[in-house]
Amino acid sequence: MSPRLVFVRQAYTPFGGAERFLASVMERLEREGVELEILCRRWKANGGPRHALVDPPYVGRLWRDAGFSHAACAWIGRQSDIRVQSHERIPCCDIYRAGDGVHREWLAQRARLRGGAGRLLQGLSPYHRYTLAAERRLFTHPRLRRVICNSAMVRDEILRHYPVSPELLRIIPNGVDCERFHPGLRRELGPQTRRRFGIPVEAVVLTIVGSGYQRKGVDQLIRALPETPAQTHLLVVGKDRKPAHYQRLAHRLGVASRVHIAGPQDDPRPFYAAADVYAHPALYDPAPSAVLEAMACGLPVVASEKTGNSDIIRSQRAGNVCDALDRAGLLAAIAGLLDPRQRAEQGDNARRAAETSFSLPQMTDAYLTFYREMLHADPHA
Repeated sequence: MSPRLVFVRQAYTPFGGAERFLASVMERLEREGVELEILCRRWKANGGPRHALVDPPYVGRLWRDAGFSHAACAWIGRQSDIRVQSHERIPCCDIYRAGDGVHREWLAQRARLRGGAGRLLQGLSPYHRYTLAAERRLFTHPRLRRVICNSAMVRDEILRHYPVSPELLRIIPNGVDCERFHPGLRRELGPQTRRRFGIPVEAVVLTIVGSGYQRKGVDQLIRALPETPAQTHLLVVGKDRKPAHYQRLAHRLGVASRVHIAGPQDDPRPFYAAADVYAHPALYDPAPSAVLEAMACGLPVVASEKTGNSDIIRSQRAGNVCDALDRAGLLAAIAGLLDPRQRAEQGDNARRAAETSFSLPQMTDAYLTFYREMLHADPHA
């Protein structure tokens, strides 16, 4: 009899990124007779695997995360014959999926945008101090048996910041649905999306998809736009607390008519369809699904060094890579894809890489192999 496999996620929703990647894997494991359970604070799914709730009261995000960690570990301590995979930084898991990357590295990158006072406040923040301590406890806890990294970048950051044995780290990249995201969308949905936002047919459109505009690099793209040809437009999709700030910035720089902020959208496909280039000069992004979706749509990518997929973009000649805060480097990366022939060639490379290295069946098979190994391994080995 295999041990029960417990997944830990504070707010479980079937539409979340961490949950979507698990769905097909859990279905396959259940067919193989593996007993599954979700441990969470909130349950927003109808049906699905068995679940348990731990929901201690809280005020603020520090208390929220610390309270959940304590309650989850208490619940886990009362169980027997289980393997625990956590998506949260808790010190009582066998497997940790580092889907959010390394908090210490994120703070180092974020500090680059801040002056001395900002860096000091960041260092004194109770929430960041707690999260760094929780991250260290997680990576040094004797129970930890494996860490799933969704990119080589995250693996290397963990090794650089924490005393973790390389043997514990396993890279399993995110997957993308290459049937739902495909180059044909550009013909099917692209023209109507451009008309909706008043974007000329002859424009070269850079699209970016993702919430939290500062982290994703929207500011850098808007500041670069005045130095690109007049037919270059920017289409921004995703949620941000201060979208008006970016609209004002575009107006101040004289490119308001070339910047289109669409806000959050249920379906990103029409926006990939309207694009010529996908741009993601993120300050820090461990392995964005949006980059893979754009690649599956046949779009060449402009990405930052701290975008987890950047090594694939480089090695597969699927776009250009630069430092997130290097204005000249970003302009050069964009300029290199203004030639339609270069876009077509590198877009084909992007689609090929998505199909051959990041398909959903490949990801599912990799996770199934991993879980079978972990469920039958000696928990003390």
